[in-house]
Amino acid sequence: MFGSQKKLNDMVAQLRPDLSRESLGVGPDFPGVAPNPYLSGEARKRNAELRTGALALGVLVDWREVGGDGRPRVVLMFDVETIGGISFRGIADESLTITELTRLAPGQTFPVRYRPAVMDHYVALARDADPAEVQRVSDEIASRKRP
Repeated sequence: MFGSQKKLNDMVAQLRPDLSRESLGVGPDFPGVAPNPYLSGEARKRNAELRTGALALGVLVDWREVGGDGRPRVVLMFDVETIGGISFRGIADESLTITELTRLAPGQTFPVRYRPAVMDHYVALARDADPAEVQRVSDEIASRKRP
């Protein structure tokens, strides 16, 4: 309907250079940020899979506001570390309240979910994560870093 995915990604990169792969710090395999995830079946499917994904920790690097109706929609960039020792730049496309948005600061650590089978840089905030499970993940990652 709108042409190829490559053309759409190129158009988004021209309109919003701050959302380009280079600006977000991801590789060429990153599929890109959906202009409107509510209109994209692929984005809805990805978000549903991320809600049940594996738990990891993400340190907030930066964020970009991309719009939203009533609630700001932001792209959050994380340096993610998994229990298995994998580190990658993760991108979360989230709707936040104004209060949540004003509290964002680089360096904050958040529980995030990712899809280990896909590893496409997409993550989601793990708002539903059990605090005990988050602590277990945090302890396991910390123990791996100790000599």
